[in-house]
Amino acid sequence: MKLIIAEKPDQGLTLASIFKMKKHQGYIEIFPNDIFPQGAYVTWAVGHLCQLSAPEKYDREWKKWSLNALPIIPEQFQYEVTKDKAKQFNIIKQLLSNPSLTEVIHAGDAGREGELIIRNILRLTGSRVPMKRLWISSLTPKAISEGFLALLDESDTRNLYFEAYTRACADWVVGMNASRLYSLLLQQQGFSDVFSVGRVQTPTLALIVKRENEIQNFVSEPFWEVTAQFNMDGKKYTGKWENDGETRIKTKELAEKIAAFCQNKDAQIEDVQAEKKEFLPPMLYNLSALQAEANRRFKFPPKKTLDVLQKLYQKGIVSYPRSDSRHVTEGEAEMFPEILRKMEAKEEYKDLFPLPVSSIMQNKRYVNEKKVTDHYAIIPTEQVPDLQKLSTDEKILYDLITRSLIAAHYGKAVAEYTTIKTLVDGRALFLSKGKVQLEEGWRKVIPQQEKENEPVLPSLQAGDKGTVVKSGVKESKTQPPKRYTEGQLITLMKTAGKQIEDKELEKVLMKTEGLGTEATRAGIITMLKDRKYIDIKKNLVYANSKAKILIEAIGSEILASPEMTAKWEQRLKDISDGAASPKQFMDQTNKMVTHLIDASVNNAGKWTFSEEDKEGFTPGKFKQKRAVNLGQCKLCDGKVVDKGSFFGCSNYNKTKCGFTISKKIMGKSITQKLLKQLLNDGETEVVEGFTSKGKDKTFSAKLSWDGQDNRIKFVFPQKA
Repeated sequence: MKLIIAEKPDQGLTLASIFKMKKHQGYIEIFPNDIFPQGAYVTWAVGHLCQLSAPEKYDREWKKWSLNALPIIPEQFQYEVTKDKAKQFNIIKQLLSNPSLTEVIHAGDAGREGELIIRNILRLTGSRVPMKRLWISSLTPKAISEGFLALLDESDTRNLYFEAYTRACADWVVGMNASRLYSLLLQQQGFSDVFSVGRVQTPTLALIVKRENEIQNFVSEPFWEVTAQFNMDGKKYTGKWENDGETRIKTKELAEKIAAFCQNKDAQIEDVQAEKKEFLPPMLYNLSALQAEANRRFKFPPKKTLDVLQKLYQKGIVSYPRSDSRHVTEGEAEMFPEILRKMEAKEEYKDLFPLPVSSIMQNKRYVNEKKVTDHYAIIPTEQVPDLQKLSTDEKILYDLITRSLIAAHYGKAVAEYTTIKTLVDGRALFLSKGKVQLEEGWRKVIPQQEKENEPVLPSLQAGDKGTVVKSGVKESKTQPPKRYTEGQLITLMKTAGKQIEDKELEKVLMKTEGLGTEATRAGIITMLKDRKYIDIKKNLVYANSKAKILIEAIGSEILASPEMTAKWEQRLKDISDGAASPKQFMDQTNKMVTHLIDASVNNAGKWTFSEEDKEGFTPGKFKQKRAVNLGQCKLCDGKVVDKGSFFGCSNYNKTKCGFTISKKIMGKSITQKLLKQLLNDGETEVVEGFTSKGKDKTFSAKLSWDGQDNRIKFVFPQKA
């Protein structure tokens, strides 16, 4: 008799569904068949049935948060059963004690976490039954049956377990010590809250805070540009003045002089350059690329993409979701013709057939076994569904995955980019740029989302002559760096903070570098939200005062370094490859934590925080002893106090006075200092950095209280 242990109940049911079976409480009985002549049992975990023990389980003294108790480093790590999952653990334990049991089949997700979850259960039950590993990348009936006929030996995935176990222990050591360390030290500075710190979450937060500071410290400067409209023998177009590659002019006076000089002057085409550019079809998706694309196009939070993708995987219609590869092996590529034949029969895709390229089997851009890691790229399986039976979100993701496969069978897209240099009166040079799509190629399958800025230019040649019909001056301001979207944050984590401009995300690092793993990045962003470090508004990521205070305190310590954390990830990957020692990694982690404690305790007295962050900080777990009076309520005789995420009237509980002022107005933090000015003087000083809705452009204004409408209004400074 064999026992199959899956990671989740629905997976267990899917694995058993291809056989005759009978359901029981907490497990399924499979009747004898060709694959299991004596029959089998299928049971399951419910995610992590086991967890690393709390500090006080090792030493009672470790329960109290104290600087003197640090570092907390157990000699031997212990796992224990998660209390609310004890019932299922006992069912598994009972099944494992069956004397007729000859083999356990580990059927957790084919990845690090799946490896850890099931092996931890076997370890806690003390099972000595021989183990085999089911390793499949899709849950179609064919993949399941083939997987059971080609089980891996226990030793084949043992190093992956060592990596996952080491990762969990290292994260425990860093999290337990660093969270207590900074919470206690920052409480001494007056910031009463729990500051969660982690090996991956903190360097990710450091990247967000770095961008927040860049935006906050950005000083917008005006500039002017000169444009001209040309007529070359009836052929009309526009151009922008340029000098040594620069189009921006620092003074309005100079810009107006250039525009006046060019008005109605003779003009001549000095040069026409036409360059063809070819764009290859996008690569197939891995999880990070799909999360980034779904966020960019549909504003899906990364966690939502992973959750919906997991549902599609459970239905057997897409391959394993947590893949970090963008390639497939020849074995998968052999299935493409069958999958595409089924796609062709679908109303949604029939217009894209017949395919220009019948097979991509020899195309190394997609089919390259050397670049396939534990799993191949995310692709549709041969189990093509009725799309109308999918939910809206499932349909969106399935369509993205399907179109990526279809687009791989299309040719390149070709565009011609033209640059015209026009000389006015032999002195002023103007540039005009345009684009013409020559070959649509794969863009028929995945149309461009962005609006093209380049206009279509008329056919012109060097030496053509004409006149300036009109010239003018356009005033603009330099803009601060843009905030990250959640999708861009996933890509940023993947590349350890290295900027990637490629919109199709084709150049993400192929090695396992970066912050976290394909499976954990979405969870890290969710964690930062839940722990009140960041806010997500209209898909843009904002770091709040709590985040800035923590990162300021950590400073240049290794814990905030994305590059160093990326190297840690690489060393963990080396453990799974058998090229590095778990013990050595833990020794290095323990040394780092010990150094962090000593350095932070010594440096805490030198920490300085901005007044804005101090005033913008909202206490969390430890509430203020009394509400601080910030001024007179504008609607009643109450006092305005800090209520956490907003300022409000102290009379609310008595009279339901509805006076409130948000702590964020158009992207700008409203500090206690500004609020006091507003309440006492009726208006604030000029505040810089407000962000226009939908335009991501900043402006400066005073905030003023409108007594007639009982609301805040903007007062714009008069232009000199």
